[in-house]
Amino acid sequence: MAYYGSKGWYVKALREMGMTRHPIERRKLKMYKTFVLRNLYDQALEK
Repeated sequence: MAYYGSKGWYVKALREMGMTRHPIERRKLKMYKTFVLRNLYDQALEK
């Protein structure tokens, strides 16, 4: 169980949206810090 707003929560939410790797750098999501994941999540919600 991941707490809302934690790194694990963002990774889980992005994977549920179908994103398993960073769109540009193509590295796995779990390699990034929380603020990068939060920005990706916000961008994904806007689309």
